[in-house]
Amino acid sequence: MEINNIMDLVNGQIYGIWYLIGAALVFWMQAGFAMVEAGFTRAKNTGNIIMKNLMDFCIGTVMFILIGFGLLLGEDFVGLIGKPGFDIFTSYSNFEWSQFVFNLVFCATTATIVSGAMAERTKFLSYCIYSGVISALIYPIEAHWIWGGGWLADLGFHDFAGSCAIHMVGGISALIGAKILGPRIGKFTKTKDGKVKVNAFPGHNLTIGALGVFILWLGWYGFNGAAATSVEQLASIFVTTTIAPAIATVVCMIFTWVKYGHPDVSMCLNASLAGLVGITAGCDVTDAFGAIVIGAVSGLLVVFGVWFLDYVLHIDDPVGAVAVHCLNGIWGTFAVGLFATKSAPLNDSFQGLFYGGGFELLGKQCLGILAVAAWTAVTITITFLIIKATIGLRVSEEEEILGLDSTEHGLESAYAGFLTSGDLEGGNSFSTDTEDVSEDDAVPVQVLKDSNPVSSDVKLSKVDIICKQSKFEDLKTALNSIGVMGITVTQVLGCGAQKGNTKYYRGVALDMMLLPKVKVEVVVSKVPVKQVIKAAKKALYTGNIGDGKIFVYDVENVVKVRTGEEGYDALQGIDDLTS
Repeated sequence: MEINNIMDLVNGQIYGIWYLIGAALVFWMQAGFAMVEAGFTRAKNTGNIIMKNLMDFCIGTVMFILIGFGLLLGEDFVGLIGKPGFDIFTSYSNFEWSQFVFNLVFCATTATIVSGAMAERTKFLSYCIYSGVISALIYPIEAHWIWGGGWLADLGFHDFAGSCAIHMVGGISALIGAKILGPRIGKFTKTKDGKVKVNAFPGHNLTIGALGVFILWLGWYGFNGAAATSVEQLASIFVTTTIAPAIATVVCMIFTWVKYGHPDVSMCLNASLAGLVGITAGCDVTDAFGAIVIGAVSGLLVVFGVWFLDYVLHIDDPVGAVAVHCLNGIWGTFAVGLFATKSAPLNDSFQGLFYGGGFELLGKQCLGILAVAAWTAVTITITFLIIKATIGLRVSEEEEILGLDSTEHGLESAYAGFLTSGDLEGGNSFSTDTEDVSEDDAVPVQVLKDSNPVSSDVKLSKVDIICKQSKFEDLKTALNSIGVMGITVTQVLGCGAQKGNTKYYRGVALDMMLLPKVKVEVVVSKVPVKQVIKAAKKALYTGNIGDGKIFVYDVENVVKVRTGEEGYDALQGIDDLTS
């Protein structure tokens, strides 16, 4: 008898240690989310993204201490919320430390999902606020229903590791946030026939994104397996947590290969995460067959989700968070009602529709999905609308174009010492209210000596235009409207007489001598130089310092490599020569 007691004690200690190791693995997933989000977005926002993923955990810890933990695991009140309390301060010796740490890292995961869908245009202060609300109220209350002894737990709803409680909640919040926030500048444009054109913004570092996915996959073994109560159950969970994402990735690879003519790398990375999300709710009650089907559907669902948001809803989700977490969180929770089996270790109480269990469990899963989705949608919408109406949810157009690293955090770049390419997407022009100055003074034109600024039908002239990044789209449209057919665009750094501006890092002044600009080069013969200058001045003029400069040069000759044509003929298109 005494030996049995000792063995029970040892086993209890072992599982307690594994429980905390699992919590550490889930915390490590914060690094994975940060890498995925950073890699799948543009370099000019990398520092902002790293900061957000750091702060959602740190702010979440504060809010979880103050109120979240009590609402989640406190004494149940009519099945809806836990009783808030401060046992961590008043009864520390008897406090449930393991439960606190484990549920804290889960809570932080819910908040960080939202960051990806709202990346590259959200105010940092606004992010901190809604991240705190999710950690303090939205997640703890619905998680109490499922894991804290609430009404869904009493009903028999099953979500072992959080497809519904974490991923669906984070995904719905991401969807609503991205909708209220609006797309990034240039993501959706209208064609001449009134249709919406979707423009791709490739992430700046696929290697970092892939590293993030592998970190998340590793962390998911703790995410799904930490609550296992036997070695047999833990091993079974590891198997399903491996099969589902692997199948999802293979299915996605084949589908994109057939549909697009090549296997899509970034989509397959998303598919791995989709398979992990899909298996999370039922990882403990499904067998290998169930994991295969769940993974296969997840691999297709993530591709559909990305397409649906872009081409039907026109909602901009830079990293695919909605497709991965919202859609597959719903699917994974629903799939428990289909594939739960009593052959799974420690599952002797229920089984799904496809294993002879009927519709009872499936009905409970659907009710849980609807209830948690409704709670999340209402509370997060109120949160976003209040933030939008008070401090604002989105950065200004100019801040977005320059990048949040610079405007929100004072970073020249998250890649110090490297010149990163900027972005040319524009939008409506913007200006600040300053005293009007004459147009000629505001945008000076410099003409080199011995050059004639007035072109003839055969004279070749080169016009270099230096302008703000935010004005490029306006300039491009203006040049196109007067018949300029070819331009060369270069991202450059430079400064005028003002020598740039000064920024600070850790309180030390940095002389920002070089500012990001766009250099547009055109060579014209048929279009008069004066017309090019006039169009450029009109497009670029705001009356403020930094509007740009225009340089005019004589060109001795132009040679078209393909045909050997020279001079005037080399600058003309096929239509001009044959008409």
